[in-house]
Amino acid sequence: MKLQPLLKATNLSHHFDYPLYNNLNFSLKAKESMAILGVSGSGKSTILNHLSTMLKPNHGQIDLLGISDIYSQPKDKLLEIRRYDLGIIFQSHYLFAGFSALENLKVASLLTDKMIDTRLLERLDVNHVLSQSVGSLSGGQQQRLSIARVLCKQPKIIFADEPTGNLDSKTANIVMESIFEYIKENDAALVLVTHDESIAKKCKFTYHLINQQLESI
Repeated sequence: MKLQPLLKATNLSHHFDYPLYNNLNFSLKAKESMAILGVSGSGKSTILNHLSTMLKPNHGQIDLLGISDIYSQPKDKLLEIRRYDLGIIFQSHYLFAGFSALENLKVASLLTDKMIDTRLLERLDVNHVLSQSVGSLSGGQQQRLSIARVLCKQPKIIFADEPTGNLDSKTANIVMESIFEYIKENDAALVLVTHDESIAKKCKFTYHLINQQLESI
């Protein structure tokens, strides 16, 4: 049986005051990952915003999780998909200040009606800091906790924008291996934007956004 893509972009084009990219085409199936490299301002994060339902492209179509032309859906449907089916990881952790690590995880658990995955917390090495306040955690611990919070909602597709940009190489590898293990075990997919070519090449597909096109590496 042929697997249908979880994500498909067709003739994706966008511009602001200047053109960013034209007629991009790609797709991702369950257990697959893709990375996008490129200089700052080339449009990497804008592509991620299109795919994660946050910004409609000027031209082209995005099919997401079996829904053809995702931007034909009403806003409340897009919010529902974003809440329950998508995992969005930013370079900044966006944790709730004044809350403990565990309370941050519980907020996500309540919003998505999913159990906290203790095995995932062990993988990301944050299981021993749950009682601590977020402010007392190191930057690396905060970022790993933020990623654990996203993965505990059990997303079908993960969109990660420079998730390891503020991490040392050892911690970055722990984070990425945890994400790769997650997509394999949960039939999920990953779209990664990064400046780190060594991390990008761990994905099944690696692209360089250059001259308004995605060039396969």
